[in-house]
Amino acid sequence: MVTVQSEYGRISLFDDFCGPEIPVATAVAYGTNAGGCNYYIGPYKVTGDLADTDAGVVGLAISGGAVRLTGTNEDGEGMCIGTEAVFSPTLNGTLVAETRVQTQVITARNLWFGFCDDNIDLVNEPVQATGTTLTLSASDLCGFVFNSELSSDNWHMAYNGGTTTGATDSTTVVSDVTVAGTAWDILRIEITPIGTASWYINGVLKQTVENAVSTTVLQAAFVGCFGTAATVTDIDVDYLAVSANRDWTV
Repeated sequence: MVTVQSEYGRISLFDDFCGPEIPVATAVAYGTNAGGCNYYIGPYKVTGDLADTDAGVVGLAISGGAVRLTGTNEDGEGMCIGTEAVFSPTLNGTLVAETRVQTQVITARNLWFGFCDDNIDLVNEPVQATGTTLTLSASDLCGFVFNSELSSDNWHMAYNGGTTTGATDSTTVVSDVTVAGTAWDILRIEITPIGTASWYINGVLKQTVENAVSTTVLQAAFVGCFGTAATVTDIDVDYLAVSANRDWTV
């Protein structure tokens, strides 16, 4: 069989978040929906606890546009925006995901950006943390973590699922970039077809790990915030870009 190809060999998703939003439920009622499967912004789906009256995705009236993902006031619950788990490093690599984010404050929150094999409606935290310990909750992940319960207020670069054992000592994967309230950071992840992952912050390469993730497990790319206490969480997202090669064999 001849595999037909075309100029559309690269999957490219992008949103600058200049308009669409899903207001928090206190402003617009959503009835009894228990998940985010019915909600999309641009090419991305919204996942999390949309049934909670705290949660939503609200447009920000700032230059160039942005959205604020507002999570819930429950530990472990949150709000995310991204893709379905449809990207295989070996079939679609090199995988690339990039975003520009900030947070209003750095207390009582767990922030995530990157690839993970789990982005269901009530999405779980890919990584949990306390002190200097990372708990790799997802079996396959590669991304940036900020957790207010960690000893360091810096971005951390987590991974799991490849033949290289995922680091659980946060001091071995901590970056030199501190998360500061109302300061934007550009985060970028690249995963090659052989599972080598690279982390960039503000255009600077911060870490490269060979065999960081499984090359065959399907991954989703998403950004989100999760609660660590009875405090509403949030993260502002300026843009989200995801790209991958098309698998012409399917």
